[in-house]
Amino acid sequence: QVQLVESGGGLVQPGGSLRLSCAASGSIFSMGAVNWYRQAPGQQRELVARITSGGSPNYADSVNGRFTISRDDAKNTVYLQMNSLKPEDTAVYYCNIVRFGLPFWGRGTQVTVSS
Repeated sequence: QVQLVESGGGLVQPGGSLRLSCAASGSIFSMGAVNWYRQAPGQQRELVARITSGGSPNYADSVNGRFTISRDDAKNTVYLQMNSLKPEDTAVYYCNIVRFGLPFWGRGTQVTVSS
């Protein structure tokens, strides 16, 4: 059974930084791309960043230049470094993969950017 566990969220002031982690059970990450999504209250879940199996990243325009996604397949972990955080980055952040044609999600980690 595939399990994804996010961690690293919290309360941070505008302009601050956080690093989120997503740990997987087994070597599931090495099999393909890994995505970070976020969902703010009353809004749809949106794709924030993706990293391919080869390590190529892609970002939403809203976070490009501020967020960095990376992966450590030896540790079965994907990271999302978030810098220059803004109040509009406040959301629950989810790790996601698609394997065997099925989507798998973690439970999410809350990020709150507020003074």
